[in-house]
Amino acid sequence: MLRLKSIDRLALAHLLAGFGVDLRLVAPEQDIPGSYWGECEAGLSGKVLYARLDTPVHSVLHEFSHYICMTPERRSGLLRDAGGTDDEECAVCYLQLCFAGALADVGRDRLMQDMDDWGYSFRLGSVACWLSEDAASARHWLLEAGLIDATDSPTGRLRCD
Repeated sequence: MLRLKSIDRLALAHLLAGFGVDLRLVAPEQDIPGSYWGECEAGLSGKVLYARLDTPVHSVLHEFSHYICMTPERRSGLLRDAGGTDDEECAVCYLQLCFAGALADVGRDRLMQDMDDWGYSFRLGSVACWLSEDAASARHWLLEAGLIDATDSPTGRLRCD
């Protein structure tokens, strides 16, 4: 599992800051504020994404993608539970893969493997199969929301409706 301690944290913090999100590191063994899953999983509280050096990168990118995909109303009251629909959750998974491809020391293939290892579940059994055979609606959701462009590059915008 690729952990935060193994990547360029400055590049990650810069990516998040471009969307108005502040990456804050928590001391080892300290509880992560706003974590939905607990343990070493990333947490969201307002515009702050909390993580430790042992936090999996997929967890950081997933919570970050939730922040981008949620409505402004949910974003303004955000504390721990991003909520959203099943369609939005699929869009979040797709978007985190777009961000993984934009981080030189992460990449889509590595993130897909880590997502599988963590236990993300898709009808087709793996993230790679989902992405190649069943993710069209998630991609469409992101395109319609203006969050990615036709090349799957994030647009730098937050969902506004």
